[in-house]
Amino acid sequence: MSLTYEEARNRLLDAALAHVAFDGWTEETFRAAVADAGLDMDFARAICPRGAVDLALAYHARGDAAMLERLASEDLSDLRFRDRIAAAVRFRLEAVEDKEAVRRGVTLFALPAHASEGAKAIWQTCDAIWTALGDTSDDVNWYTKRATLSAVYSATVLYWLGDESPAHEATWEFLDRRIDNVMQFEKFKADVQKNPLLKPFLAGPNWLASQMRAPRAKDGLPGSLG
Repeated sequence: MSLTYEEARNRLLDAALAHVAFDGWTEETFRAAVADAGLDMDFARAICPRGAVDLALAYHARGDAAMLERLASEDLSDLRFRDRIAAAVRFRLEAVEDKEAVRRGVTLFALPAHASEGAKAIWQTCDAIWTALGDTSDDVNWYTKRATLSAVYSATVLYWLGDESPAHEATWEFLDRRIDNVMQFEKFKADVQKNPLLKPFLAGPNWLASQMRAPRAKDGLPGSLG
């Protein structure tokens, strides 16, 4: 029975994960995955033109999907909004079955040739979180929410990679502190919006954010971070 591209990509990804811890997201891993999955190399290249880079992005997307599935199944309505955000980030990290695969991914996307892809993947994760939690902002808030959460998420991932505390309790405490910092900024911004003397100072950032959002609406990319 022939496989769809999605089925074949998932088979390739599953096969690659057995090699990533040893060889990283590399061409060697990709070739080993193709052989283990029993796929034709030309077909595999059609699915993943950039080889292991595309598999690393597929692995990230798989984690996002698992996070969204868990968010949809959990009732967070009794939580404060900042705690819903923390829960979503925690769900995203708990969706990871192999921390070494993430560590190798961080190494891959730290390379200049792939840095933009890594930034885009993080942005898409944070956009998925805000959208799942019901964000409907359509001004500078749309950009700042995702930009600040991207910074929080990135810092938390790096902390989590080195965290050896029981059940990653140190990571969740770190995450709470970072979100508290963001909430303090959001309160400051809200106060500025309410102050008729200070509000004009946001005119520039509001206009800039509208320009950054334009490419997203057209091309499905996160503005200048794409």
